[in-house]
Amino acid sequence: MKDFKGKVAFITGGASGAGLGQAKVFSEAGCKVVIADIRQDHLDEAMEYFKAKKADVHAIKLDLTDRKAYAAAADEVERIYGGPPQLLINTAGVNTFGPAEASTFEDFDWVIGVCLGGVINGMVTFVPRMIKAGKGGHIATTSSMGGFMASSGCTPYSAAKAAVNNLMECYHDALKPYGIGVTVLCPANIRSNIAEAVYTRPEHLKNTGYNVNDKTIDFLRSIHAQGMDPIELANHLKKGIENDQLYVIPYPGSQQMIENQFKKILDYSTPEGTKRQDELARQRAEEREKSSDPYRTTDSGFGKAREDITWVTESSRINPKK
Repeated sequence: MKDFKGKVAFITGGASGAGLGQAKVFSEAGCKVVIADIRQDHLDEAMEYFKAKKADVHAIKLDLTDRKAYAAAADEVERIYGGPPQLLINTAGVNTFGPAEASTFEDFDWVIGVCLGGVINGMVTFVPRMIKAGKGGHIATTSSMGGFMASSGCTPYSAAKAAVNNLMECYHDALKPYGIGVTVLCPANIRSNIAEAVYTRPEHLKNTGYNVNDKTIDFLRSIHAQGMDPIELANHLKKGIENDQLYVIPYPGSQQMIENQFKKILDYSTPEGTKRQDELARQRAEEREKSSDPYRTTDSGFGKAREDITWVTESSRINPKK
C-alpha cells in the first residue's frame, strides 16, 4: 500500500503511545482514522488533538478481549465509513514484570489475552470483512523485539509476542491472493503509557505473582520515557507498509541481534552449543553486575515476586532482553 489518501484505518490502542503516533502519521497521510482504546480519558485527550487538526478521526471505546464488543465496533466502522477498514493496525498491548516461576494463571490470562488474544480477535473480526469488500488493504501488528528474544522477567509478554510474530507470518502467506499485505512491527523500548497498563487490568484477573505497586510503575515510566518517539516509530511502520515488508525492525544493529538469537537456538540444539551459551550467559551476568543497568540497580522492587511467594529466591531478578 503506497497511497493512503481516503483509506479507512482502524488502530487499536490508538489513543496513546505507539497507537496515537500511528493515528497521527496515517491521518496526516490522508487516512480516515478510527482509534479504539480501553481508556476513555485517553480517547478524550486524543480527540481534542484531532478536532483541533480538523482531522477525520472517530473514537471507539473498546475492550479487545470482548469479541461481541469487537464485532459491534466493526459494525460501527462500516456504518460511519461505508465499509471495513483498508488498513488494520493492531497495536494495543499490556505488560507486567516478575520472575517466570512466580507467574499466576491470571498473569498469563491478562497479558496473553490482550497481546495475543486481542490481535486474534482483530484478525478474525476484520479479515473476512476486508476480503468480502474486495478492496485489498494492509494489516499491521505491533509486536516486539521480545517476540524474538525471550525474557524470563516478562514471560507472558514474551510468549504472546512470539506467537504474534508467527500468527502474522501465517496471515502474510494466506492473504496475498486477496491483495492484503501483512506487516509486523517489532520495536524495543517505546515512549508510551504501557507502564500504566495495570490500571486497566480486569478485577477478575488481578491476582498476580509479581511485585507491582506505585514505585514499580513509576520506575517503568522512567524507562519508557527514554524510548523511541511514537511518531518516529509510526513513520518506520508507514515506510514498511509502503515497501510491503513482513517485518519492520527499526533499530541499527538489529540484524546482528537477531542473528545472535538464531545462533543461540541452533546452539541449544547440541550439547556443545548449550555449554557455549551457558558460558556466554554467565559472562553477560558478570558484565551486568559491573554495569549501571537501571533494571539491576533500582530499589523500587521492580521485577521481583510478590513478598508472600516463598519459593522464589531473592536472586531471581528481571533480565530484559528487549
